[in-house]
Amino acid sequence: MFRKPTKWSVMKQLILKDIDDLVIGSIGIVAFISFFVGGVVTIQTALNMDNPLIPRSLVGFATRQSVILEFAPTFISVIMAGKVGSFITSSIGTMRVTEQIDALEVMGINSLNYLVFPKFIALTLYPFVISIAMFLGIVGGLAACVFGGYASIDDYITGLQEDFIPFHLVYAFLKTLLFAFVLATVPSYHGYYMKGGALEVGKASTTSFVWTSVVIILLNYILTQMLLS
Repeated sequence: MFRKPTKWSVMKQLILKDIDDLVIGSIGIVAFISFFVGGVVTIQTALNMDNPLIPRSLVGFATRQSVILEFAPTFISVIMAGKVGSFITSSIGTMRVTEQIDALEVMGINSLNYLVFPKFIALTLYPFVISIAMFLGIVGGLAACVFGGYASIDDYITGLQEDFIPFHLVYAFLKTLLFAFVLATVPSYHGYYMKGGALEVGKASTTSFVWTSVVIILLNYILTQMLLS
């Protein structure tokens, strides 16, 4: 992927196109899911707090921990494996089926650099998407708290600020960067090395989603064990 790079004037256009397709194009679905899942986490936490001795601020605390540590980096990445991963596999797979990749090779272009490197660079902006997911998950929790009458705004915000450990954000964004690498490479591999016709493109997209999700879940376990234990 890094050998024999495509000239910068061409690469710049490819990177900007992939940023638009993979990052900016995903913000809408990420924002929608984050807001409502944040609300669901808050409601479930509040409904399971029966004991009157437990402070209501715990709702905000639990929502913050769930969203920052696990929901935003991991759950959104698995969803993105379906959206972004399938898009990458099908677009590269279609080029393989229609022999466009062979044409690039004949012209002396490093097809792996031309096709995969822009996606790799574009997805370095993936932590920006996850930061939006974190913010909207917490805002969704606040909205659910207020409109559902589970806790006051002051209690929720107190819970958000309670025992905050800055390293948890570092951990979340480290995970996110590794997940971005997985999202760029595993689907590209399945698209680039697929064989067959149009039917196999669909099968390759499904396979890439499964393997991308598996790698993300395994990486999540390993990184959590390494960084938080």
